[in-house]
Amino acid sequence: MELYLDSVNFQEIEEAFNLGFVTGLTTTPTFMHRHGITDVDGAIVELSKMVPELQVEALGDTHDEIINEAHRLLDLPLALKPVFKVPISEVGVRACKTLTDEGHRVNVHLIYTLNQAYMAMAAGAAFVCPLAGRFQDEGHDAIALFEQCVNVVEKYNYATKIMFSSVRYPEHVRQALLAGVHVCTIPWGVMRKLTKNALTTVGTNQFVEHTRLLTYRVGEVMREENPLSKKSDTVTSAMIRMTESRLGAVTVVDDNGNAVGMFTDGDLRRKLQDQGSDVVSSTLEDLGFSENPVTITDDALLNDAVALFEKTHIDSIIVLNKDKPVGILDIQDIVNLGLVGRD
Repeated sequence: MELYLDSVNFQEIEEAFNLGFVTGLTTTPTFMHRHGITDVDGAIVELSKMVPELQVEALGDTHDEIINEAHRLLDLPLALKPVFKVPISEVGVRACKTLTDEGHRVNVHLIYTLNQAYMAMAAGAAFVCPLAGRFQDEGHDAIALFEQCVNVVEKYNYATKIMFSSVRYPEHVRQALLAGVHVCTIPWGVMRKLTKNALTTVGTNQFVEHTRLLTYRVGEVMREENPLSKKSDTVTSAMIRMTESRLGAVTVVDDNGNAVGMFTDGDLRRKLQDQGSDVVSSTLEDLGFSENPVTITDDALLNDAVALFEKTHIDSIIVLNKDKPVGILDIQDIVNLGLVGRD
């Protein structure tokens, strides 16, 4: 089934044809009016430069008016030879026959019955175009009509393609495929939905998550800040370092710069509750801190870090490089990447 875009929006047209496999563009005077296009001829000329096939309306109340309008359009500086769209009628099928004999292709549209479709086929229409959405709005079985049209083309070997139009939602495209139509012309809003599915999104996110866990290193994710405090530092100075780093912890180091513990904002709150505000003037060594801290190397995989968080149920892990602290990995750093959840 060939895919066409149904639009006159230039931005939509650029985006759709960037896909590389959209066959052509269908337009209507209604679209032109809706988008405030007053220079219709100028728009048609520009559109002809943007797409591999362009279908435009050739309107008229009589056979001669339709033919004259088609010839007038051909006199424009078009970049390609258009397909002429003609509404089904007695004069419409006669004009279709004339234009076809002249070597042009015609789309006879606004089809709502098999008899109308037959007359268009007999007149040599390159496309016969029933309107699914509009027909269904009136309570009719549009899909049955498309199936009948396809069967007639195949049974009598008409050189006509059945075009599924007036597409309202992705389900129409599925119905078009099952009906066996040759062409489906679709608004960009519907076309963009055809690759989307909630289960696909979930699966893709899982693949991305697992790829990051198995390829990203801790050092690539942790923040640049590396708040350090000695055991002899006051609680106040440790609080300042926490605030400056926007981390809820500092790594406590000895005189050789080795990590000997961690002091967190949670430790501070608990000490304040137990001992009062005077604790802020105490040293970390006198007040006490969490010894034997949980550590991980900066070249460890994120997968290992997540496992460590889940095992220890802590929020911060000291990151080491050659046994020296180089930063703190916070659980929120991984949550922000969408790799784990945290209540």
